[in-house]
Amino acid sequence: MPNIRSAKKDLRRSAKRRLRNQAAKSMLKTLVKKARTAAGTDDAQEALRVACKMLDKAAERGIIHKNQAARRKSRLTRAAASARAEA
Repeated sequence: MPNIRSAKKDLRRSAKRRLRNQAAKSMLKTLVKKARTAAGTDDAQEALRVACKMLDKAAERGIIHKNQAARRKSRLTRAAASARAEA
């Protein structure tokens, strides 16, 4: 446990950020999963749009790396396109 006042404050700050980032990552995983399961249905476009938007926001805020967001969006759109082609 730190003795210096600013170090204590840093711990509090990092704890808050960690919780915020964990919640955001969890939400991203949920949205990506929803988009994957909706791939063959009528709600596919909306689920894909929401997932891509949140991936971009997370990358912008530094929660995930921008290349990771791009990779996930690419994989989602590819999965949606293949599901659409099969139907």
